Amino acid sequence: MELPLEIRRFKEIREEQGQTQAEFAELLKIKTSTSDIERGRTKLSGVVVTELLKQFGINPLWLFGESNQKILPLHRIDTMPKVITLDSEEQENIVMVNQKAAAGYPHNVQDVEWYRQLPAFDLPLPQFRNATYRGFQIEGDSMLPNFRPEEWVLAKAVPSLSDASDHKVYVVVMYDTVVVKKLHKLNDPSKVKLVSFNTEYQPFEVEVSEIQELWQVNSKLTFNLDASSESGILRELQESMLDLKRQLGEMRKQA
Repeated sequence: MELPLEIRRFKEIREEQGQTQAEFAELLKIKTSTSDIERGRTKLSGVVVTELLKQFGINPLWLFGESNQKILPLHRIDTMPKVITLDSEEQENIVMVNQKAAAGYPHNVQDVEWYRQLPAFDLPLPQFRNATYRGFQIEGDSMLPNFRPEEWVLAKAVPSLSDASDHKVYVVVMYDTVVVKKLHKLNDPSKVKLVSFNTEYQPFEVEVSEIQELWQVNSKLTFNLDASSESGILRELQESMLDLKRQLGEMRKQA
């Protein structure tokens, strides 16, 4: 006898997740294992269907053959910037959010006037074109040794969490704070784990629904070069800056 469609699809989901019957049962809050369900001895309860929706975004209508859409994008939160600023030539600026401004950033994330108080600049390099970038100043020592207090990071706007890469560094703008952390995705798509480089700080989980904006860090500005560093490093930096100035000058002439 052929099993009902919802039972066959239930088993399909378990196998896609790489779970044993006992593991899947624990995940879905079923007492023992899923074997009775998969054999057709027990019907799918409303609790199980709800857990499939909540944990994996499984569309109940798909489960019972009433829809071709398997996944519902429950956790696709829009994390794009709510405001962008333009220069006189209608090009996007890179707004710089210092430590003091970061404290008020979550509450002013859609306030156009508030952004006009922040410094902004244009960086005419190809790496910073065709995307929205923002600068954030590092506060505290939780990201040592990679990022020091008062350094700046330049970060690219990420449309949604599904577009984020696991284990990369992000500026995470929540409703009550702004943090710079390494992002780890979890099996539970409603949450993510945020990790510091400094092992003295414990990782912590946040609800995806708490995230307003997400920015992937791809470069930094530092003003804390060790005075004891070899003079060759400083010379190399000076030469790089002079070379960059020459390139910018040539680009302006050609424009």
